[in-house]
Amino acid sequence: MPSLRQLLRSHAPLLLIDASSTRVQVGLLGAANHADQWAALDDEAGVAIFQGIEQLNVDLAAIRAFVFCEGPGSILGIRTAAMAIRTWQTLVPRPAFAYGSLALVAAALGRDEVNVIADARRDSWHVQSLGQKLRRVPTVELSGELIMPENFRHWTPLPPTLARTPYDVSALLARVPDAELFRETAEPDAFLHEEPTYATWTPQIHRAPTPP
Repeated sequence: MPSLRQLLRSHAPLLLIDASSTRVQVGLLGAANHADQWAALDDEAGVAIFQGIEQLNVDLAAIRAFVFCEGPGSILGIRTAAMAIRTWQTLVPRPAFAYGSLALVAAALGRDEVNVIADARRDSWHVQSLGQKLRRVPTVELSGELIMPENFRHWTPLPPTLARTPYDVSALLARVPDAELFRETAEPDAFLHEEPTYATWTPQIHRAPTPP
């Protein structure tokens, strides 16, 4: 898995989109003769992503690779970003690289004892520890030091010992430029622990009840 430094060396300029939280963050990274530029907007992803691109005056034709957060976080926001990237790839084929929101925070914090969490609904949580695989844990099994990124939605009541940490993607990446956080993906989409399953419905003809 490449690091941000490696991606910039081989694929700059990059367009980065993170719509995992209520604050959409868009970055133009590695553009020639320009410092990295960032935009952060508190609108819904279908608006904020494109407003951010407009604010940064991004020339999409010049972008050589896309980077996006695949979650955990807002499924709607992440899939909106992924859909936009797939559309741009159709116009001009370019690679896309995904990273995990909680993995980025855990790497930037750099502490083995911390569990970075986000709501997974149904009284369970996404849990990420430094150097470990992302896992899903019921509320009753949460333990240790718990930290949640700011601006992440939650439906389950928060654990009483939870602390918050800023989710500023530019600052987090600046702390871990050599962390191997990114993976190339042919089909940008939101992260799922497992693919959803659906019950099969068998059609039946309804008949009047049989009289006693």
